[in-house]
Amino acid sequence: MSIPRGRTVRIAAAAVLAAGVLAACGGSGGPGGGETPRDDKAITVLMVDNPQMLRLQKLTAKHFTGRTGIEVDFTTLPENEVRGLISQDFANQTGRYDVATISNYEARNYAGKGWLRPLDSYISKDESFDQSDILLPMQLSLSGANGKVYAEPFYGESSMLMYRKDVFARLGLEMPANPSWRQVSRLAQRTDGAEAGMRGICLRGLPGWSEMIAPLTTLVNTFGGTWFDKDWNARLTSPGFTQAAEFYVGLVREHGESRAAQAGYAECLSTMRDGKSAMWYDTTAGAGSLEADTSPVKGKVGYVPAPVEKTESAGWLHTWAWSMQKASQNTRSAWKFISWASGKDYERLVGETSGWADVPAGKRASTYENPEYKRAAKAFHKVSRDAIRNADPRDPGVQQRPTLGIQFVAIPEFSELGGKVSRELSAAIEGEQSVKTALRKAQKDAQEVGDTYKRR
Repeated sequence: MSIPRGRTVRIAAAAVLAAGVLAACGGSGGPGGGETPRDDKAITVLMVDNPQMLRLQKLTAKHFTGRTGIEVDFTTLPENEVRGLISQDFANQTGRYDVATISNYEARNYAGKGWLRPLDSYISKDESFDQSDILLPMQLSLSGANGKVYAEPFYGESSMLMYRKDVFARLGLEMPANPSWRQVSRLAQRTDGAEAGMRGICLRGLPGWSEMIAPLTTLVNTFGGTWFDKDWNARLTSPGFTQAAEFYVGLVREHGESRAAQAGYAECLSTMRDGKSAMWYDTTAGAGSLEADTSPVKGKVGYVPAPVEKTESAGWLHTWAWSMQKASQNTRSAWKFISWASGKDYERLVGETSGWADVPAGKRASTYENPEYKRAAKAFHKVSRDAIRNADPRDPGVQQRPTLGIQFVAIPEFSELGGKVSRELSAAIEGEQSVKTALRKAQKDAQEVGDTYKRR
């Protein structure tokens, strides 16, 4: 199979390289001397190319390689592409990538297939990492069925609604403290065109189970729908699912961003930062970028919980986390990188270099108690913290489910199924077919998946 080409960056300096060579000559990991045959002072990292990851990439040479002598080769790819490459590489256990970013969707699945190295032995020997400080929902979502830890979070997130306070004030509009989707629709209509080039709302329309399907599924949950009932019957043409999908597609078509079918998280973030959208429903992690010192809309954005209809809350639960491929031959160096990238010191580094509002939060209890973070993130930290706490993957809707998941169904087949369904709905956004036609096609694919679980 061909491997997608990413942006690969070699992070090293001559002095650091020399230190790495000298350390390697000392030889601490030969055969019989550790968990693996060797442990070079170099690792390869495959990760999603979102803004916080790219910042880490820039900080690594000076603040990690310079301190440890461990060189880091980064390959960065868009979300849909990186998931495919990680699945391919880890399934084949090539060892090409020592560390890769995975989400809580992949963690238990990959662990069960034996693709990941458990991290418990490294955690127990690294007192400075402080595993007990990792928020419990994150710990649980990154553990295998055997209770072992298979990944450490870089940041955690739920979802919330972001809106331009200044635009609302100028129009005499008030955002409810806990809005419904019907209220959001009316507000999108009122704010559409409030400024030159501004649309009422930005919602992901880009195909992909982790792009459009993530926010859409939170609407499905709160509109009373579900992908599967407790007996694995597909429910994509049920009233709840249909109403949610028609509402979502209609809102994007009427008041959403231009080229919506090509817009994912990154595009909506840019749209909001550039003042081209009055509202944005998406991940709580986006707030850090909106409130960064370099953001044109810093101080102009308000934050409220995910809009609801029939449920009390509707936020998702997601984390980008660092996992170690089981075939890695550089496990000690890989853990040092993971420990640094998920650690308190890295959060402090980001706070001091980029501003405390932009730290990769949502994973550590101590972050929310940090006075500097609370001060810098006062606009959104409570909303985002409460959203993560209130997210319940066991019971996200109004009826029983056959498995876990809020913005996804926690089965291996969902990545392919979600991709198919999103392509059909993206075509509806483009006006190529109706939502009901898209869902009729998607129902057949979903029932095929459901039938395999009925037979188990």
